[in-house]
Amino acid sequence: MGLTRNITRKMGRAIGEYDMVAEGDRVMVALSGGKDSWTLLYALDALRRKAPVNFSIVAVTINPGFPGFRSDSVEEKLKADGFSYHIESSNIYGVIREKFGPVEEGYCSFCARLRRGVLYRLASELGCTKIALGHHRDDLIETLLMSAFYNGELRSMPPKLLADDGEHVVIRPLCYVTEDETRAFASAMGLPVINCGCPVCGGSAMKRHKVKALLNKLEAEDPGIKDNLLAALGNLKPRFLMDKRFY
Repeated sequence: MGLTRNITRKMGRAIGEYDMVAEGDRVMVALSGGKDSWTLLYALDALRRKAPVNFSIVAVTINPGFPGFRSDSVEEKLKADGFSYHIESSNIYGVIREKFGPVEEGYCSFCARLRRGVLYRLASELGCTKIALGHHRDDLIETLLMSAFYNGELRSMPPKLLADDGEHVVIRPLCYVTEDETRAFASAMGLPVINCGCPVCGGSAMKRHKVKALLNKLEAEDPGIKDNLLAALGNLKPRFLMDKRFY
């Protein structure tokens, strides 16, 4: 399938340029059940079969405890297609409720930190050397603008990151793949896409949705803006910015 080849080509480029996978790696794929993580799992497995290095994959799904979250279809698909997998139950929703009360917009970053903590623990327990996340090109550029607009920082999601604990390595093999491509891939493959069940997930008032809408409008008016923003992440000119550390 042409779409699969295009995605694996972009993924292979990212893996090669950022040295994401090495001989003998055991890669944990964080499988939320969304279109992006499903695409990551199947495209990475397709690459694994023909890669010049030997590595293995284990899919890990975290049940955050949100009302209505169901991982049944995810587990059935993983089992049917012969993937190694682990389903982890957690009390993320309960921790959020205890700390903040009713879940509202703005808790996403705290939820993400809790999920990362669970993933890091499981990576150690399962003997995984890399943690692969399903963030794609659009996630990277949206995060860049969100950081600038709302936090006054120029930062985003790096393709490869050594965690603060100095132990775990996070990789984002989909960094060159567009969201439209992951959506089309998941649909064409008939993958059982599920929602995390978060009460505020997908709300139109969320900051990320505002930035996404802005970028889509700009891209429609002037095609190429998204690609230029991605290119800008790898083409820094500190001398022409205002960071005093460079003066």
